[in-house]
Amino acid sequence: MIRHNMKTLRFIGAEAFIANQEYAKGHIRSVAHNLYPLLLKACYLHEKEELITMLLENWPQQDFNFGKLLGKTLDYPEDISHWACRRSLSACLKGLKNYVVNPSTTYSKRLKVVDLTAIQDIEFQPCRCKKSLGRWARTEMISQLCFELLLEMQKLDSGPSIFDIDIDICFNLFVTEKNYELVVQALLMRCHCPLKIRCVDFRADNLALRKLFYILRLVEPNSIHKLEIVHNVRLESYHLEVLLNNLGFLQLTSLTLPARTFNVTHHTPEDDALLSTIGEKLSNMVHLTELSISFSTLTGRLRKLLSPLKTPLKVLELGYCSLNQIDMAYLANSLHAEHLEVLDLSGHNITELFPSTFFKLLQKASSTLKTLVLEECDIGDMNIHVMEMGLVHCLKLKEFKFLQNPVTSISVRRIFRVLVNLPMLKYVEFPVPKDCYPPDVNYPLDEATLVKFDNQKYNMVKESVQCILVQAAREDISAVTPLFGSYDSAIEETSKELGVGLLTSFKDALQSFTTSLQKL
Repeated sequence: MIRHNMKTLRFIGAEAFIANQEYAKGHIRSVAHNLYPLLLKACYLHEKEELITMLLENWPQQDFNFGKLLGKTLDYPEDISHWACRRSLSACLKGLKNYVVNPSTTYSKRLKVVDLTAIQDIEFQPCRCKKSLGRWARTEMISQLCFELLLEMQKLDSGPSIFDIDIDICFNLFVTEKNYELVVQALLMRCHCPLKIRCVDFRADNLALRKLFYILRLVEPNSIHKLEIVHNVRLESYHLEVLLNNLGFLQLTSLTLPARTFNVTHHTPEDDALLSTIGEKLSNMVHLTELSISFSTLTGRLRKLLSPLKTPLKVLELGYCSLNQIDMAYLANSLHAEHLEVLDLSGHNITELFPSTFFKLLQKASSTLKTLVLEECDIGDMNIHVMEMGLVHCLKLKEFKFLQNPVTSISVRRIFRVLVNLPMLKYVEFPVPKDCYPPDVNYPLDEATLVKFDNQKYNMVKESVQCILVQAAREDISAVTPLFGSYDSAIEETSKELGVGLLTSFKDALQSFTTSLQKL
């Protein structure tokens, strides 16, 4: 065996075999079945589309697990399972369709499960074509594939054996208004199609509630692991209760709800009872460990929602939830505090309004906390010491994000002198310091002001931060300032549709407001 970070002779041999594509196409059916996984990884690495299609068309094994086949292997240790390469993935799906349609004279068809859940959508694709097939596009393409396969089966003079093929395609669906009809069509015809869509994670955006409820019924909600209902879905607390009353999510581990799902500003006793009921419903999801409810107003009511949960949360996103001292005190003393791995408290003035409870929360979470997000928390030079005292205990921390806080260059350097002592830390998002902006700016900064800073001053700060990292031998820490936040592949992929949806929503709201004025 060659060094672990290098290819083995077997993999080099596979690369040599596929180098001449015409030769490989003529002999690929003669290759031993146990070499198919090796050849697939080599073909995917080099984007040999025709060979990928042929390999899938003749796949001899019972399962095709994307993560295992293209992940770290002895023959080639690099993990390429996260490559969402458009050309190679399209070739895989084409081969899968051919596998069903084309008769096999040399072997019986054994394939039962195709697992595509390991594919990740990242900002810069490492593949040669540099073009990705995102989650939304994969949802559309697989749905289209299932529908076309049914039409083709009707035209073909195929024997009954083709109807005996049952292959589960496990993948993560992303449904919006634009691809809704096609996905529903594929799900409704699932019992007749040899390729059966099995949803593992489900994301919905820009979708009417009646359509959301209907499609969730179709995707077998009891098997969903992660449910994301985001952005332009007008889900409110009473809608959520209806959803949870009618559908079971027995395997759900992660739940994300859209902005303003909860709003306790004008709550009545009946609304408080509703919040408790939703908490009880969530407690029935015994596997639930991740909850994101950012941009909901939960002032003084966090306990009602979270205290019924019997399983401790590992991921809790409470950004911009207008939490108060009561909420923070509950959180610091809750069963969740000692299990948190990801915590987002963005939009709360934690260091000034409740420094002691925040400090206690970080102490409780210090043995597990891996990611801490404190964006727009009004952390300035006067209270930076609270941050320092809290962070020093978080020895498991891997990511820390504190963008859009009014700290000066001096405080940025102070924070990094603390951060370099956290052994697991790998990634930091820090703000453009306040002294790089004109003196009359107000926080939080709007998008127009955000970009109007002194680049020369900022570069000097970044250089000083880099010096601190070098002096502490912590060049392994990546320190960046993404002005408009981290990359979001889902928003990037569907931004045009979401933009139109938001404009339509704004137009409807404006029309409703105008109608109300006319009635006065």
